[in-house]
Order: sequence, then C-alpha cells, then structure tokens
Amino acid sequence: MAKLRVYELARELGQDSKDVLERVHELGIDAKTASSGLDDDSVALVRLSYDEATDTAADQPADTPPAAVSEGPETEGEPAASPAEPATSPPVTEQAVAPTGPAWTQPAEVPAATEDEERIIAVSEGATAAEFARHIGERTGEVVKALMVMGEMVPGGAAIPVAALEPLGARFGFQVLVDEAAPEEVEEARGPHTVEYVDDPASLVPRPPVVTVMGHVDHGKTKLLDTIRTANVVAGEAGGITQHIGAYQVATADGQTITFIDTPGHEAFTALRARGANVTDIVILVVAADDGVMPQTVEAINHARAAGVPIIVAINKIDLPTADPNTVRAELTQHEIVVEDLGGDVVSAEVSALDGLGVDELLEMVSLVAEVAELTANPSAPAVGTVIESQLEVGRGPVATVIVQRGTLKAGDAIVAGAVPGRVRALFDENGTRLTKAGPSAPALVMGWDEIPSAGDMFEVVRNERTARKLAAERVHVQRTQDLIVPTATERLGQLLEQLRTQDDAELRIVVKADAHGSLEAIRDAVAKIKRADASVHVIHAGVGGITENDVTLAEASGALIYGFNTRPDAGARKTARELGIDIRTFPIIYELLEDVESLLVGELAPEQVETFLGSAEVRATFRSPRFGTIAGSYVTDGEINRNARARLVRDGVVVYDGRIASLRRFKDDVATVTTGFECGIGLENFRDIKEGDFVESYEIRQVART
Repeated sequence: MAKLRVYELARELGQDSKDVLERVHELGIDAKTASSGLDDDSVALVRLSYDEATDTAADQPADTPPAAVSEGPETEGEPAASPAEPATSPPVTEQAVAPTGPAWTQPAEVPAATEDEERIIAVSEGATAAEFARHIGERTGEVVKALMVMGEMVPGGAAIPVAALEPLGARFGFQVLVDEAAPEEVEEARGPHTVEYVDDPASLVPRPPVVTVMGHVDHGKTKLLDTIRTANVVAGEAGGITQHIGAYQVATADGQTITFIDTPGHEAFTALRARGANVTDIVILVVAADDGVMPQTVEAINHARAAGVPIIVAINKIDLPTADPNTVRAELTQHEIVVEDLGGDVVSAEVSALDGLGVDELLEMVSLVAEVAELTANPSAPAVGTVIESQLEVGRGPVATVIVQRGTLKAGDAIVAGAVPGRVRALFDENGTRLTKAGPSAPALVMGWDEIPSAGDMFEVVRNERTARKLAAERVHVQRTQDLIVPTATERLGQLLEQLRTQDDAELRIVVKADAHGSLEAIRDAVAKIKRADASVHVIHAGVGGITENDVTLAEASGALIYGFNTRPDAGARKTARELGIDIRTFPIIYELLEDVESLLVGELAPEQVETFLGSAEVRATFRSPRFGTIAGSYVTDGEINRNARARLVRDGVVVYDGRIASLRRFKDDVATVTTGFECGIGLENFRDIKEGDFVESYEIRQVART
C-alpha cells in the first residue's frame, strides 16, 4: 500500500510542511524530509496529535477569555505595525527638520544670545570654507581671509584641511568638534561588487525560490528549462514576443511561484559566485537515466556543494527504453548524494523533458524544499539585487537582467550596480510586458544604465541620481586601486599560510586534476589521511583531464589551490590564473604532490623548485628526420620556445612526455629562440610519438627559497 508523504498529510491538515515534519519528529517517527513517506499507524498518530491540540485550543477561550482576547490584537497588530512605520516616518522627519530650520536661517542670532557662553559646532571632515561659514553664521569671504592669515590658501568651494578646523573655529570664538563618522559610513558602502544589508525580522515575508539547473552536457538541461517554461509560464498577450532575458518565473499547480535562472550550467553559476553574488536558493541536478553520472555531473555536484545550496536530483530521459533510474541513484551515492529512495535526505524526481512527464512533480518538490528553507525578504526596503546578464541593445541602449533579492524595484528608481549608475527608465518581464515594479525574487530587464553593468555585480536603489553617480565614482576609484594591488599567487599563498598558522579549525581547500581515474582516487584517498590537530584538507573538486578555466574560477570563488598530476592548464586557464593570482601546482610524481599538500598544512616550507613558463607551440604537422626522428611542425601561440630548454608534450590536457628540446629550426636554419606568431620545427630528445594537435610547452626550473 502506498505511503502518505509528509507534505501531503500537511496539505490535508491545512498546516505547513515544516511544522508537520517537526511534529513527526516530536512523536518519534522516522522521517528525514517533508517528502518522506509515513505508514498508516504513523499518519493516524499525527492526526490524533493535531485533533488533541484542536480540542485544547477550543477549551482555552472558555477558561481564559482575557488571554484569548489579548492575543488576537497582538498578533494582528504586529503586521499592521510595520507598514505603519513607513507611513508615519515622513511626518516624523518633517517634524525633526522643522525646528532646525531657524538654526540655519538665523545662525548669527544664536551666538549673539549666548555671547559669554562656550559655543560648540560639529563639522565633518572635508567641509568646505562655504559650509564652515554657514555653520558659524559668517560670510564665506571672512572665512577665506582668516584661512589666508593662517597660511592656508583655501577657496570658498575647497575643503579645509582637518588640522586647520579647530584653529579656524577658535578665531571666530567657536570650539570645533570634527565628526569622523560620515567618512566611515561612505567606506562601508564602497564594495565594488556586493551590497550588504540587514532587515528587521518582523519585516520579512515569504518569497519565491531562485533555481539554477546544472548537469552534464546533453543530459537535457536546456530542454528541461524549455519544457518548464512553455508548460508553466503565464501566457502573454496575443501576438506577444517571448524574449530571452536570462531568467523567468513559472507558476506551479498549487499556485506557487518559482524563479528559474535561464542560463544552465555550473560555469555561469560559479562565475556569479566568484563576484560575491549568492543568488541561487536551489540547484536542480539533471542526470540522464540512460547515461548516468558523468564528469560534468560530478563538477556540478562539487560546485553546488561549495556554495552550500540544496540539491534536487532530476533523473531525465526516463521515457527511453534504456533508462535505468536505479543505477543513477546508486552512482550518485559514490559522490555522497543519497536520495530519499535509498534512505538519504536528497529529494529526487523522475522526469522526461521531451514529453513533460514528471515536470509538475519536480516543481512540487522545488516548492516543498523552498517551504522548508523558509525563504524570506523585506519587500518594503530599498531594492537590492544581482545582475544576471547584460548587453547593449539597438534602440534600448545598455540593458541588464536583474533578480531582486530585497525590496521592490520600481520605474524611476535611481540605481547603481558596481561602478555603473543609472535610473530605471523601464522594466520588462520575459514576455516583453512592461512592468511598473518587481518584488523579491522577481526577474526583470532594466533599461536606463549609463554603461553596461557587469554580470554578478549587485545593484542597489539610492536616493537620487546624484547619489548614484557619486557612489559609482567612489567604486571606480576603489576598483582601480584593487586592480593595481591584485595579489599574486605567491601573495595569496602567503595569506593562506598565515590563516593556516593562526586560525582554529583552519581548512586547506584544493582542486585536484589527474591524468586517470586510478591516479585521482589514489590522490583523494591519500589526501584524506593528511591531518593536523586544528586543520584539515578539503578537496572541493576532483576530476580527470587538463586544468581548465572553469577550475580556476572555482578555485578563485572558493579560496582554493589547484593541484595537477600529469596534467597541465590550457592557455585560457593559465591566463585567468595569472590575472586572478591563483596558484596552480603540477607534479609528475604522486608522493611529491602529497608532500607539498602536507607541508602547506603543517606550515613547513622547505626550499622548492619553481617552474617558470616560457612558451607554448601547437603541433600542426609532423615530419621525419634521420637524425632527430619525428619533427613537430609547430606554430608558437604563446611566449617563446627555446632550444635546449626543458619541454613537455601535452595531449588533450595530459602530459605524455617531459624532457628537453633537442632541435629547433626555422626553415633550414638552426635557431636559439622562436617567438609568438612564428612557425618552427621542434625535435624532442628521445621521443617520437608526436601527433597533430599536441602542444609543446617550454619551461625552466629555478631553486627558490620559500617564504
């Protein structure tokens, strides 16, 4: 007989799934999540507990009528109080400003009335001569003259040096208190990418979840998103054009709303997270029922886990005759993903993105996980959110798709995202319909930016356009300063070592790439045994193949080092690592890799051999030579290739040879060096298995003392 799930029982009882799950646990019934099944006896026990609670509640008003009467207004009054506060705050502000009006219009009369008393004024750092004159009730020219007598050449619109404020006030009979609080407030708002905010818990209301879809290529991520969108998105006007804006909302069968980020894949997910944007609430992991867990599936699991986001497994393509959902569930357990059907706590659903089978059940599971997570936001605060996509459109100018995370974004709002200011000229949804406002978790296409904002930057609504431009200018200055002081890989390593030495329960995060599965498992097992009393090693991602740009992005977002065993970074990964200061360490021998990890963890830094990359060349043809064997007809793509330098041959990201360059020629001439953009013939020492598409990397090794 089919078991009744907790959330289905909650629906029958008219209760929240989270509350019913807590009651189940209180009664000692084994149920991990709200989608766990209950037998008939357990269901009867839960029903009985709610019946008893109802009877007790029914008797309560008769025994203590005053308590019942008093509780009602309090409960109803609390929600009414918070909307009342914004309504009453403008009059309070006006009343506070009104009494200070005479102080500004009659500044000279107040000192005259208290001529013998000590007169004190508060002035902010950076106050101009004109502002100081208004404070003390004097003409600006008198203040400028006094400054000239003091030896300070300050025009009326220029800032007075901080050291001159107190002597200047003394000349006019005032004691000056320099207020340093204002600059500190400005500094707090200077983050170039992120916006911090804190809301009163009483102002929070439930909001829809924001969902990202991940999985291996060709497992049906995009098709699933298309199916969900076409089957559930609210229909627009007749003849309306549906446009891709990067995110959209759907309505479930029970009336719940879900926001989907319409950019499948963990690369975009991690790129946003690397800039500090934690937009996603739930990750749907798509796994094909006929293909099982693949390398990019494992990457997606590790990326979601590193972000601390709950995972829902969608087993796709169950309509195929070769589908085997049980095998998929078993394979997921090898990566610590145990679904509920196997006694775990990860929600799963079987779907077919092609014909829509099981999609409604999947959306129901998303709503259930969101309900348990209790996602909330303050809809009345100034809007804050994240830029998902941005581009330049003909006739519209710079536009950006944003997801509101707090408050309500309205047309006419002054906004700033990163270092880009603007004013919301228009808001559109994914159907091209013009909106007047967008609340928490709602996606919208925003027009009115001065420039194209960067994806991943958080935006915020400010008082006016002048404030937006001022804040943007400050962030430009901060960003330029940060660009000039981007830490190198060595500096990042020094910071990491300092954390490992000084912090309690420190964690060394690493990304591991190897040339084969056997090597990878051996490294993971050995790394797991490396421990220290107050520190540990955490492998946030491990995979087979070359080191990619996506690995570098994950390491940057997670504060990790990258280790490669018999693998090399490609050109894109090398460039990104150099720009971000990410340390990539490659080793040809496993025990050397493990010794390096252990030395980092325990803080023992022995002198090391530092590898310096010289150049890379792509093999485009091969020739036979009686003296050197196979010659690689190559094109230098990066740096320079040096004769007699150390070199390695890389095939599909895996090192197949490590030795020296025996021969380097241009046409028929022996040369010492060939630089970027030139062709050459390369002969490797004692190696002939060279193929088209291989890469020859030239490098040198220097002995450097570690610091």
